[in-house]
Amino acid sequence: MANAQGDFIWYELMTTDIEGARAFYGAVAGMEISAASDMPGMDYRMIGYGGDYVGGAMALDADMIAGGGIPLWIGYIAVADVDATAQAIADKGGRLFLPPRDLPGVGRLAMLADPQCAPFYIMHGTSDAESTVWQDNAVGRWGWNELWTPDQPAALDFYGSIFGWRQEGAMPMGPRGDYLFIMQGGQRLGAIGPSSDPAAPAYWRHVFRVPSIGPAHEAALSHGATEIEGPHAVPDGDFVMYGKDPQGAAFVLVGKE
Repeated sequence: MANAQGDFIWYELMTTDIEGARAFYGAVAGMEISAASDMPGMDYRMIGYGGDYVGGAMALDADMIAGGGIPLWIGYIAVADVDATAQAIADKGGRLFLPPRDLPGVGRLAMLADPQCAPFYIMHGTSDAESTVWQDNAVGRWGWNELWTPDQPAALDFYGSIFGWRQEGAMPMGPRGDYLFIMQGGQRLGAIGPSSDPAAPAYWRHVFRVPSIGPAHEAALSHGATEIEGPHAVPDGDFVMYGKDPQGAAFVLVGKE
């Protein structure tokens, strides 16, 4: 695995209607979800953009839903040792949803959550190639990761001790507190923000860059998105919008006007 510990190396959509998601994200974000499953034993599709893979989409079956699975986008974080990292996460108060296991030809992974219940995967891939699905300011890539949590100090301690992330800089958000920027190596990975509801579980939002936010916003509205916030301006001349797809998975898009 070429990526460093703590890199985001994959993003996955879990959905109750994979064909509906295929139509929605194709129209809204230009994502190309494959027409047939790419993995035996489950309906798992690869997501492309401009000829490169940028993630995967998995259909939630009845057993997954009965076990608490819901539509969402989830990130995969690179680690050197999945088993040791899973144990370290448990020791820090995290939760284990899917024990470490091997996917032949792909790597070893586990699904967990931080102590405030924000889920994520950890993975050690078998490929020697570097994942480039996370790239700052690249159209058709994931370029920002937001954790919204009721306990920012605890989150900084948890993710710093497990993945080596560190805080560097902040943006005031008024009475809610500060939006704390987090660094992975020499790159700004994203931020940790204060939850609007302190009693609610923490959650991750992963931000996908589109060429222009205006057409994406219009397409989202016309293709059944709900609870849309924005588009509104953010630094560096970009505009961001938050919404939920027709199956209920929260998504975030960023782009020029």
